[in-house]
Amino acid sequence: MFEQVLTEIKNYEKIIIHRHSSPDGDALGSQIGLKHIIKDNFPAKTVYVVGDDAKRYSFMDGSTMDEIADSEYEGALAFILDCGSSSLVSDDRYKKAAKVIRIDHHIYCENFADIEIVDTSYESCCGLITELALECGLALSPESAKALYTGMVTDSGRFRYDSTTSNTFRLASALMAQKFDVNSIYSQLYADDFFFVRLRAQFVLKIQFTEYNVAYIYTTKEELASYNTDTFTISRGMVGTMSDLRGVDIWVNFTETEDKVLVEIRSSKYTVQPVAVKYGGGGHAKACGAAVKDRAEAMALLEDLNAFIKGEAQ
Repeated sequence: MFEQVLTEIKNYEKIIIHRHSSPDGDALGSQIGLKHIIKDNFPAKTVYVVGDDAKRYSFMDGSTMDEIADSEYEGALAFILDCGSSSLVSDDRYKKAAKVIRIDHHIYCENFADIEIVDTSYESCCGLITELALECGLALSPESAKALYTGMVTDSGRFRYDSTTSNTFRLASALMAQKFDVNSIYSQLYADDFFFVRLRAQFVLKIQFTEYNVAYIYTTKEELASYNTDTFTISRGMVGTMSDLRGVDIWVNFTETEDKVLVEIRSSKYTVQPVAVKYGGGGHAKACGAAVKDRAEAMALLEDLNAFIKGEAQ
């Protein structure tokens, strides 16, 4: 699957690695992991990682992005990792590169690279990058393994989500053959400041339900400003407060900003991605997102999910 990718890595002396904006552990883990794999196996090559700030994942070693001039893209190979849509790529200067490779595990929406490897059977993009290393006989180091394992853990929900397969554990085992501190990953991922514990409590009190038990939270732009934290923490970070409610199979978090409403949709049972696509979004079958223009459109999306559950109940 990765023979052509390895050939292109060998062909280029300068490689620039992109991922989606507002990165999660998988986006950063695959980006950092690939950088280490390339540098460990081809030390003479110049490798950059670019994109917006790592925010809550800034504890990850190597998460500080490189600041590079446009001229660096001349004659360079660009990678785009963990990104299903061109509009979500952090730093669109990848278009200036001589060649672009995309490696992703989201449901396919569009072609925007010269070489595309999209495989939804992997729980994470980090899983795909680990597969690349193993298939191509590239050495893994403790640094690359730690970054890739972090992304694998976050995108599989600590190996809990149904995207987790025997292949997931095969790849995780290969990573853990390298010596790195697993506990240091978990302590950073799941230890919370009191601020966030209190914030989640506030969001629990905001949960509402549709007629057919779709759980949802709507945060206005005024409320968002009052929370004294970043948008990602509210939008992506708070959707999980509804994840383990008995009798709730679909839940949605709406976050209003100055110019749009961010939507995070999750389900423990149903494929909800088509609803996200209808509103210009995408993602995984049971975990996806979109951005709609206003509250009215957000409520229309919610009603589509409610109607879906109604149809399933009949």
